[in-house]
Amino acid sequence: MAVPGSRVEGTPPPDVAGAELFATDAYLRSFDSTVLEVDREQGRIVLARTAFYPGGGGQPPDLGELTWSGVTAPVTKVQREGGRIWHWLDTSELPASGTELFGSIDWTRRHLLMRTHTALHILCGVIWTEFQIPVTGGNMDPGRGRLDFPLDSMSVELGQRVEARINEEIERAREIVVEFLGRSDADLDESLIRTAANLIPREIDPLRVIDIVGLDRQADGGTHVANTADVGRVAVTGTESKGKGNKRIRIEVRDAQSTENRS
Repeated sequence: MAVPGSRVEGTPPPDVAGAELFATDAYLRSFDSTVLEVDREQGRIVLARTAFYPGGGGQPPDLGELTWSGVTAPVTKVQREGGRIWHWLDTSELPASGTELFGSIDWTRRHLLMRTHTALHILCGVIWTEFQIPVTGGNMDPGRGRLDFPLDSMSVELGQRVEARINEEIERAREIVVEFLGRSDADLDESLIRTAANLIPREIDPLRVIDIVGLDRQADGGTHVANTADVGRVAVTGTESKGKGNKRIRIEVRDAQSTENRS
């Protein structure tokens, strides 16, 4: 089974491969690093490399802990700002620049977000296969999320049909891999049209692409599981009309053995 990152196709930019560890190995739970910059006024630091995902594309940032010199501080917020990834710490004892430290991710939360994000990509793939329409918006929390589509109509019956199709794709145990695709190649890749890759700034080259092999392929910066089977099960918990040409589907991720009814 390939881990997103242990099988990486294409060459990631050096600043990504060396500094943004989450981009090439979503299963990395801990890491060593060095403090590059300290902002004592805001209680935050920049690290030479990090496994903390800074949020984006609807996926919340990671949480966890950093440890140095006998001090352990919770990481309460992570955000990309001005080309740097900042880590906010719940402590009055910020480390100095140059300090070596150890980071650990809140793995239970991260893994649930990985399952949720992948489930939303499966939903995208199912809707594209059925209707050939792209996703227009979305958001997620650990274990639940929603996507919007320019569907003409929405119904409970459609939600039930989509739920069945999502779980079929989960059971197919499709491999999920990371690709880094040059912009000239991305412009020619019809499978990326559904995600409006042309809206991503041109200076981002190459694009990071998440490929659910045989189902869905999207430019995406988030973290994902290695195989659709790792998602577990998905329940469609809501279908809503948000106006003409804007329909919303809500999902929850559940354990594979769960027999709960939708709520």
